[in-house]
Amino acid sequence: HHRIAWRRKMATTTAPRVVTVPLLSDNYGYLLICSDQKVCAAVDPVEPKKIIDAAKKQGVKITHILTTHSHWDHAGGNTELVKALGGDVTVVGGANDNIPSVTKEVKEGDVFKIGSSIKVDVLDTPCHTKGHVCFYATNQKETDKKAPGVVFTGDTMFVGGCGNFNSGTPDQMYSNFMKLGKLPPETQVYCGHEYTLKNLAYAATVEPQNSELKQRIEWAEGRRKTGLPTVPSTIKDEWETNPFLRVDKKSVRDFSKASDGTEAILYVRKDKTAWGRKQ
Repeated sequence: HHRIAWRRKMATTTAPRVVTVPLLSDNYGYLLICSDQKVCAAVDPVEPKKIIDAAKKQGVKITHILTTHSHWDHAGGNTELVKALGGDVTVVGGANDNIPSVTKEVKEGDVFKIGSSIKVDVLDTPCHTKGHVCFYATNQKETDKKAPGVVFTGDTMFVGGCGNFNSGTPDQMYSNFMKLGKLPPETQVYCGHEYTLKNLAYAATVEPQNSELKQRIEWAEGRRKTGLPTVPSTIKDEWETNPFLRVDKKSVRDFSKASDGTEAILYVRKDKTAWGRKQ
């Protein structure tokens, strides 16, 4: 009896509630919701009107804007959204990224709350921009402490892929991926763009023998055919199928002829760009 009761109790633990809001042509914005207080954070809300409508539909008030990085297609809606909300909002962004309308600059190790139940840890992930950050959110309610967390990875980690190294080094991107890879395997991954089919098609050229990857491609094709997003992924899924996280695996090392993870991630990034041009 006890065992059944315990299992039932476990099954009720819930991850932080996230609503995915497709924006522009292939961007994702998100609402990260504290159900207790009916408030939320808007993540990368480039189209304020769509974000405001989504929040209304959920019956929640936007108290925070979380900005992963300064590129226009992520941070470009901040100022307008602040205005629309009457200025009563905390705008969070990486300390080295010159985020528009920022009121709270954050760095590695910073922690803050959304409402009463959502704890957000900041991870520094510089490379795509010099102050890019990821936000790792966990549910702090007593009943939900064991539930998976969620991570907003912006343009650092995509489902099956990796952002361009615009203003950083391969070493930085390698450490970013290893840092994200250390999050619990069941952590849900919400990234900045719907690039999954292309990412996985490339991944299959790196690891043609990877059977998890074949299944993942079928799954993603099914999602996209019906117009559904391929987020969230999980850290476990990424360990199985993302060549940029798998740079220390023998198959990816052989493909890249690299002697370490940093060399491999640079090779795979350059090779993907070249591959993309040929498509």
